[in-house]
Amino acid sequence: MSTVRATTISCPHCGRVNRVPAAAEGRPRCGHCKQPLPWVVDAGDDDFTEVAERADVPVVVDLWATWCGPCRMVSPALEQVATELAGRIKLVKVDVDKNPRLSRRFEVQAVPTLLILDKGETVARQAGAAPAPTLRKWVEQTITTREG
Repeated sequence: MSTVRATTISCPHCGRVNRVPAAAEGRPRCGHCKQPLPWVVDAGDDDFTEVAERADVPVVVDLWATWCGPCRMVSPALEQVATELAGRIKLVKVDVDKNPRLSRRFEVQAVPTLLILDKGETVARQAGAAPAPTLRKWVEQTITTREG
């Protein structure tokens, strides 16, 4: 078992800074106001199973590259969606250049490639950048179908 990394996230409700583990059971909540926190973490070849596939919530996977302009445009939009859907999804970012096994596994032909995983199973996929409202609609339609 790998050591659990953590990210610090400011609560969008009260502004307090919280440590959020990359891999954990349940859904992160603010230690102060108890509201759901956005769950945005990085993962790679060595910890993807633990971080993404074992999550209790649907996982939006952003397969991106540092040199990719559209990736840099879609990243803040995905973080906005993760904030708006806090408690309902987890956003996992994977740099395809640093993680070739995941790139091959998910047959990444273009970046950004976005996946939605439910209990480790790919339930939706799309390539290319889109604005936050379009991404949110895609995510909500996918997870609502799975929830219902």
